[in-house]
Amino acid sequence: MRTRTALAAGLLALAALTTACGKSDAEQQADCQKALSSEATKTNRPDACKDLSQEDYDTLLMAWSLNHAIDEMPEQDQQLLDKYDDGELNDSIGGDE
Repeated sequence: MRTRTALAAGLLALAALTTACGKSDAEQQADCQKALSSEATKTNRPDACKDLSQEDYDTLLMAWSLNHAIDEMPEQDQQLLDKYDDGELNDSIGGDE
């Protein structure tokens, strides 16, 4: 009985240490966002994105792509989207961020 208890306690301690050493999901996503570039695709992930789920990676990649597509639009088109976004020209869409 003591052997099983000691073994269980050891496994729990090992699991706790393993979890404590890893990065949180938020940290992994932040690292991935920094690593995204125009060379990233659905199947060509940067190394910083390897541990994310496919759904999380797809979401970050889509957000990055959309943000850069808007930034590359002519200023007049950005302003038109901004106006439709919330009724005001307040740089809620595009602009230098």
